[in-house]
Amino acid sequence: MADPASLLAEQGFAVYVLHYFDRTGTTEIDGLQTIFRHFPFWMKTLWDATSFVARQPQVDPERIGLLGFSLGAYLALSASAIDSRIQAVVDFFGGMPKEMKFFTRRLCPVLILHGDQDKTVPVEEAYHLQKILEKKQIAYEIQIYPGAGHGFTGEVWRDAGLRTLAFLNKHLADGKI
Repeated sequence: MADPASLLAEQGFAVYVLHYFDRTGTTEIDGLQTIFRHFPFWMKTLWDATSFVARQPQVDPERIGLLGFSLGAYLALSASAIDSRIQAVVDFFGGMPKEMKFFTRRLCPVLILHGDQDKTVPVEEAYHLQKILEKKQIAYEIQIYPGAGHGFTGEVWRDAGLRTLAFLNKHLADGKI
């Protein structure tokens, strides 16, 4: 997470890294039960963090974006579906929880970055999100990296970083993240 955070900070974005596991004392995900049990608490943590960030003097509260990796991307997308303060989401190898279809009030522009060989979060999650966004006519960009798994390295990581920067510049237009 340090690389994208540094890249965005160097480009003038206000960057905050959220440690949502701290609220539940979670150190690792040992299965879906842990996720289902803690997801509401992690969502509350994200809501609280967004409220904190929106009050910071260097942040334009009308231009808040979220960037999430894996479970963090599920949280970011879920939050964007119910929180109008969120204006853009970058989804690194995550997806939209199917349970959110009952709570989705809105969606914002999304950049979907996923490897087609991801064994942790199958690439079908990216295509599922793409269908939702198309159905709701929400702006999105998608990049599926051939041969990439869960987590990016090398040229794929570099490309994903550049796409992230371009996407956030496009949708937050000199805003802060």
